[in-house]
Amino acid sequence: MANDGDPIAEHLRAALDGPWRDVREQARVHLDDARLYGDPYLDYKAARTRVLEQMHLVSSFGWAERGFREVEGGTGDPGGAVTALEMLAYTDLSLWVKCGVQWGLFGGAVENLGTERHRRYIEALLPLELLGCFAMTETGHGSDVANLETTATYDPATEEFIVHSPTPSARKDYIGGAAEHARMAAVFAQLVTGGESQGVHCFLVPIRDAKGKDLPGVTTSDDGLKGGLPGVDNGRIMFDQVRIPRENLLNRYADVEPDGTYESEIANPSRRFFTTLGTLVRGRVSVGGAAAAAARVALSIAVRYAEQRRQFADPDTGVETVLMDYRSHQRRLLPLVARAYALQFAQNDLVQRMHLVQTGQATEESAQRALEKRAAGFKVAQTRHATQAIQECREACGGAGYLTENRLVTLKADSDVFTTFEGDNLVLTQLVAKDLLTAYSDEVRDLDAMGWVRFAATMARDAVREASGVRQLIQRLRDRGDDGVDDQDLSRRSVQLQLFADREDYLVRTAGHRLQARAKDTGPFEAFNNAQDHILAAGTAHIDRLVLEAFIEGIAGIEDEAARELAGTVCDLYVYKTIEENQAWFIMHRFMSVERAKMVRRGVNELVDRLRPHALTLIEGLGVPEKMLHAAMLNGAGDAPVPS
Repeated sequence: MANDGDPIAEHLRAALDGPWRDVREQARVHLDDARLYGDPYLDYKAARTRVLEQMHLVSSFGWAERGFREVEGGTGDPGGAVTALEMLAYTDLSLWVKCGVQWGLFGGAVENLGTERHRRYIEALLPLELLGCFAMTETGHGSDVANLETTATYDPATEEFIVHSPTPSARKDYIGGAAEHARMAAVFAQLVTGGESQGVHCFLVPIRDAKGKDLPGVTTSDDGLKGGLPGVDNGRIMFDQVRIPRENLLNRYADVEPDGTYESEIANPSRRFFTTLGTLVRGRVSVGGAAAAAARVALSIAVRYAEQRRQFADPDTGVETVLMDYRSHQRRLLPLVARAYALQFAQNDLVQRMHLVQTGQATEESAQRALEKRAAGFKVAQTRHATQAIQECREACGGAGYLTENRLVTLKADSDVFTTFEGDNLVLTQLVAKDLLTAYSDEVRDLDAMGWVRFAATMARDAVREASGVRQLIQRLRDRGDDGVDDQDLSRRSVQLQLFADREDYLVRTAGHRLQARAKDTGPFEAFNNAQDHILAAGTAHIDRLVLEAFIEGIAGIEDEAARELAGTVCDLYVYKTIEENQAWFIMHRFMSVERAKMVRRGVNELVDRLRPHALTLIEGLGVPEKMLHAAMLNGAGDAPVPS
């Protein structure tokens, strides 16, 4: 078993910490502070006050500045900003959300959609002199951003926009900061000038005065108690003919001249819309990262507890057995630890890609589109993992897991909404699959439903593999020298990756055929609606394959041989468990025989048995220091006396 200073655990942690290892190490020092942890006994009003105080402490760390360009008072390190703020998930997810809204969403909108004339807002929001919120979601329109109802109509006589909520369903809803603290909102609304709508744009709209009172024409209200995140003041906003200066339009991609003339370098409205939203991808990257971090906390608590909690005596020795020695316990927790490793390597890769795009080192449109797709896919995988892992950890800890003092129920409540905010997971999976089906068309953003259905049906069998580079990776793995092993041996990394890629290929190709066949009889919408189950399966298969690729590449970067070998076994467990969870599909589509499927199940058992002695090493490798877990049951309360 591992202990402090375990060298293998240190090598694993260094690998999982990724390109911004120094940022994570510094964050662990900053976060070793009781003031930054939540107090579950506070009511939601007191919790909001506490989180606001905590934000001021976090603002002194210099993390937020990393996310802004140097000309705006930052340090131009978006990857470092996302990484540092992700670490707040180890303390309190309410604090993470509030910081994310202020510096990530509100600040990110100003930075990425604004221009020089908006710099003064960044100078104020960084030190929390100006608290803001991100007002996109409406009561009637959540995921369907293009059809938001709020309007911003230009009045050339006064050179002002008039922001208005024309219907009850146009109310901005679930907006973090809107209930109490925010004084300005980044409002997404339909820009109307000269009687013509130009689509959704973002505007800076003051909503409260310095004393916290609603400004004329603005009505805010409180969403009240939620299932979790008590420290976040989610609220609603209605606008009644609220006038703002013309300059409050965030005009990086479009502007309105004083006389009302609309101008944009991006002529195509659809492309302009997606370009606008694409610049805000950092929020989605951050949500996935924070969810995965919360899962790492839960797994760290549950595995450590399982190493000390004893239950039932061994009839041969009379000594009670620790939970972690039971096969059922190993099966419920160790595959989740393996997935946590896989997703952390995937997150590291994603953050690095985001950093290259947002610092101008990767300027190709394809790089931006690939980033958006990965961010959507990994957010789905990470938030689903968090929901499953935290619940499993809670159950694995029995009654102790249900006590608030042991954090698991708080983590569950606070992370639950992550599956639906910054994009509902089903919608995002569908987005990933749709992008797969149209990934090779230069005019992808302009295709109507029938256009992309037709295109999907023309895809060649191996188009996904050829375009993504997975074929080259498979070949590289084959070239590493395991030629003597049978091609069907699932212990070979190339065979594992090929099986994941074959599943993706098959689902994408057959989804295209199904869409084409159905569209002839029912039209494109009905064809798409009818095939949603198939489309979602294709998106999920693609996400699984990308995560496995990131895991393989991450292992290759581990210098220490013993740590690399252990990580390889963890990767095998991730692969075998993923195949086991989908074995009905593999058997039904004849990618796997029944006998081979039985071997997969036996393989999971063998792998958890092999990893059992290294359970604490793997947990320490996840990088959540034991002193940051703040679970009372780990202080020895769960120990039972050992019979003499």
